[in-house]
Amino acid sequence: MLDWLSGVLPAAAVVVLEVALLLVALAVAPPNRRPSSALAWILLIVVLPFIGLVLFAVIGSPKLPKRRRDRQRSMNERIEDRSRAVEQVAHTHGAPRWLAPIARLNRESGAMPLVDGNSALLLPHFEEQLAALVEAVDAAERTAHVEFYILALDATTRPFFAAMERAVARGVAVRVLVDHLGSLKYPGFRRARKELTRIGAEWRLMLPVQPLRGRYQRPDLRNHRKLMVIDGRIGFVGSLNMIDPGYETWSSRRRHLRWRDLMARVEGPVVQEIDALFDTDWFSETDEIPGSTAVEAAADDEDARTLLAQIAPSGPAFDSENNLALFNSLLYAAEHRVSITSPYFVPDESLLGAILTAARRGVAVELFVGEIGDQFLVFHAQHSYYRELLEAGVRIHEYAAPTILHAKHMSVDDHVSVVGSSNMDIRSFQLDLEVMMLVSGRSFSKQLQAVEDEYRSRSKELTLERWERRGPVHAFVDGVARLTSAVQ
Repeated sequence: MLDWLSGVLPAAAVVVLEVALLLVALAVAPPNRRPSSALAWILLIVVLPFIGLVLFAVIGSPKLPKRRRDRQRSMNERIEDRSRAVEQVAHTHGAPRWLAPIARLNRESGAMPLVDGNSALLLPHFEEQLAALVEAVDAAERTAHVEFYILALDATTRPFFAAMERAVARGVAVRVLVDHLGSLKYPGFRRARKELTRIGAEWRLMLPVQPLRGRYQRPDLRNHRKLMVIDGRIGFVGSLNMIDPGYETWSSRRRHLRWRDLMARVEGPVVQEIDALFDTDWFSETDEIPGSTAVEAAADDEDARTLLAQIAPSGPAFDSENNLALFNSLLYAAEHRVSITSPYFVPDESLLGAILTAARRGVAVELFVGEIGDQFLVFHAQHSYYRELLEAGVRIHEYAAPTILHAKHMSVDDHVSVVGSSNMDIRSFQLDLEVMMLVSGRSFSKQLQAVEDEYRSRSKELTLERWERRGPVHAFVDGVARLTSAVQ
């Protein structure tokens, strides 16, 4: 009898423990999460309790601390008070009728209005991007606001640091924001910090993980924005990090990798929106507001050469996933064509559904991705979606190795485009602070289509037949990676 009890009790204890873990997981995982993400967390906690609970304690909250979110709301209110109604300019220059509600959606979530009277130039190659940034800083008279996810001082980026030094020397207020963990692993980051201090620039770390100094939040909540504003009149947004295109790491050098990005140089009222976003991030890190955060909508401009533009910020400081809502809205509004470029393409259920629906209702949808990737799990998770996309009629173009296609943009029909820092993956939707610029105007769309044409010439189109020839191990890893992407 005692022998039987000694065998049953440990088994019963295990069952009780498993039930307790399940109840704990059910209590903490589902709130404010998609069902797929909640189920992934529940499975992880039950199957690997120690690892699951530790991970949930460290990265379980997908939002920034309340103090940071309160600052975002206060800045949104300040911007909202100083801007006029979006409807004033929503139908000018032959813009599609569906643009107005999308612009209103962006404004409701991100506070920035759609403004007229802008001009923009796309910079698709690194050499012209760096030259334009250096030229702009050299032209600065009052302020140079610089914000990058990765900032490193190396032989390639030294001219940019030299331009900032010249600006400081002539009395320009040079303010620099750089993401802490985003830059930390690159050897040029330490040199960059020392150089910024030496030249007298004001600089701060974004979302620093420094618990001993009382500065801590979920460590993988990052500020992924890349932007620059000069004197409130010239702005830059896009995907470029301020680092050599080879990215300095041993792995990238061994594989001879080169990153390819896209930047947009803009002038006009939308520059004030970019500057307001910088002011928001600076305020969040310093408790200081360097500018006026005034965002004035331009009057209805009769010059057809100007562009309608709107800055759409997103991230864990907001209550909703602003960039995801923008992408989905554009996909459902598209009538003829959609071209998507995203280096890390891991859509959630809603975005995948929007893309598949667009393709099935006759919209010509194409997706530009890299033939190779620099992040193993993301790359394989991305692969797990290819079959569904190809079967729906989406054309997938793989940009040739050894280039990492790092640009992030979308063009819809022949009039509307978005360019910025946001990938189409769960990380960019939930965990990273991002910025996208919505632009309406045929001249800008033609520029972006020319960039897409160049991508196409350097890519190989993936067919369903070729994709189904991949090995079973590859397919298995793709499936596992797709599951891990849900743990957010």
